[in-house]
Amino acid sequence: MADRFAEDGYVVLVPDLYWRIQPGVELSDAEFDRAMELYQKFDADLAIKDIEATIGTMRKMSQHVGGVGVVGFCLGGTLAALTAARTDIDCAVSYYGVGIANHLDEMEKVKIPISFHYGTEDEHCQPEFEAMQAFVDGHRGNMSLRMYPNVGHGFANDDRAFYDPGAAELAFTRALTTIRSAIGPKFDIEGIWETHLYHEFVTKDAAETLKTMVDNPYVNIAPTLTGGVGHDMLLRFYKYHFVDVHPEDTRMISISRTVGVNRVVDEMIMCFTHDREIPYLLPGIEPTGRYMKVPMVAIVSFKGGKVYNEHIYWDQASVLVQAGLLEKNGLPIMGSEIADKLLDKNIRPNDLMMDIWATSEGKPI
Repeated sequence: MADRFAEDGYVVLVPDLYWRIQPGVELSDAEFDRAMELYQKFDADLAIKDIEATIGTMRKMSQHVGGVGVVGFCLGGTLAALTAARTDIDCAVSYYGVGIANHLDEMEKVKIPISFHYGTEDEHCQPEFEAMQAFVDGHRGNMSLRMYPNVGHGFANDDRAFYDPGAAELAFTRALTTIRSAIGPKFDIEGIWETHLYHEFVTKDAAETLKTMVDNPYVNIAPTLTGGVGHDMLLRFYKYHFVDVHPEDTRMISISRTVGVNRVVDEMIMCFTHDREIPYLLPGIEPTGRYMKVPMVAIVSFKGGKVYNEHIYWDQASVLVQAGLLEKNGLPIMGSEIADKLLDKNIRPNDLMMDIWATSEGKPI
């Protein structure tokens, strides 16, 4: 996790808070009894002083610019909350901190941005959910509490069997939102995405496209399982199977764009005459000469101001219908009508839906 924050543009320190008991200690899951033994000797008040010293050290580092934030997990989550109350830290993120509800008097002192993250199935923290929610509800100006359904304690720890990648990714984005709002850095990710698209579709330069991305990016084009993982594979994909394959009349119609702290979600329609093979869209299919309109969604993730990955989706059934390769034959599938509906919300639903719609005529609403 420290490495991930570093990739997002931060100077990161990980203090050894057990140095008084056993410097450099590292334990496996099999050493639970030893972990409990060390925990019983742990002095949280001294640990906060160590964290305060770490904050002071970081503020003096030549690489450091701006504020300082703290992120903690489990015991560290509790310490992160106490650090927010007792030090001059600028923001804090607490993952599944146990016993924070026992320190609500101190938490009243917290005026900086702080977010709390819990899994709904966290047996260690469940007894304090109600108290924590009520407390945060009374401090919405600078506090937030996020719950993650059906995950337990330690859901963000990718070394454990109970790791949940979906919840961990969402929590990281929310944590980053807390931190960025307080101490930055500010990246123009929309501008970077625009530059990326420019080199994909205008200059058609694969190498320049890759310059907008991190060193080890990936692109996942879900409908056809195409794209690439890693710099070299992705450069090959862009150079030979993407940037130079689009028909001359290709154009993009923007439907919507959402810009977040580390993601851009782009909704668009790609229009073109299918006068050549397009390997990532209709691999192995000879040109049909048909004009096609394909609604697409791209979810683009960023690290440290560069594109990290792209997840791209469209309705492949609609593409096949438009290419003349799939007949509707009463199936609930559409062709270019999907794009038309996105451009005009008042277009009448298809006949199949209208038949179903008629069954609710006159029913109470």
